[in-house]
Amino acid sequence: MSENAAGDGDVVLVQRDGDIATVVLNRPEKLNALNKAMWRRVGEVMHELGADDSVRCVVLRGAGDKAMGPGADISEFETERANSNQAAAYGALMHNAMHAIRDCPHPVIALIKGLCVGGAMEIALMCDLRICGEGSRFGVPINRLGLVMAYPEVEALVGLVGRSVALEILYEARVFGAAEAKDKGLVNRVVADDAVEEEAYKTARRIADGAPLVNRWHKKFVDRVLAGGPPLSEAEQAEGFACFDTDDFNTGFRAFLAKEKPEFEGR
Repeated sequence: MSENAAGDGDVVLVQRDGDIATVVLNRPEKLNALNKAMWRRVGEVMHELGADDSVRCVVLRGAGDKAMGPGADISEFETERANSNQAAAYGALMHNAMHAIRDCPHPVIALIKGLCVGGAMEIALMCDLRICGEGSRFGVPINRLGLVMAYPEVEALVGLVGRSVALEILYEARVFGAAEAKDKGLVNRVVADDAVEEEAYKTARRIADGAPLVNRWHKKFVDRVLAGGPPLSEAEQAEGFACFDTDDFNTGFRAFLAKEKPEFEGR
């Protein structure tokens, strides 16, 4: 696996293992608490990976085994988020990062170990899939800080768990375990703590072995359906059949008939 430091004091790392990229929140000494430099760099990294067609799946995780993250770095509040004007500018960085995760054309998996609360849970909400360990803990205890969850994060939370459960999480501000997170619909899969990495990367490999154009289309189509809006245009309807004109379609069905594993090239 190759590794490239992502700048800003190496607070975010990018690792590549062939067509699978891993983005690491890298402040283990602070349990990966999210600061301004991390938000900025996550946005940059996800935009870069999204534009790279050699990537077929992205895994997003925290460094170490103790936490994906405990949320915001509270020590920044007095200097970086002391009033609504500062908070809006800071929030623009956060939302650029979150939207870059959400809108990445490639599938994105959150690999969650340990604590995943506040901003870390908000980041996980933006991923397509979430896989965690039995000892993982979740929550958004921000009303204890007098803070509100902004619209993009609320939209993602409600989209996953619905109105009532979203309000339960926000009102009570509890930190709860993996089994409850699974029951609420926050995570896709819960495995033993020592099996999280293996399960996440096996999942990434299964995804990456599929036709990459198809994965991107499926993500686009699901998001379009969820967004609602006007009826599908003729062009949108036609895009549902564009796969039949790809080399990957010919590769896929011929490999199936030959009982061979397809080698997709993404074209």
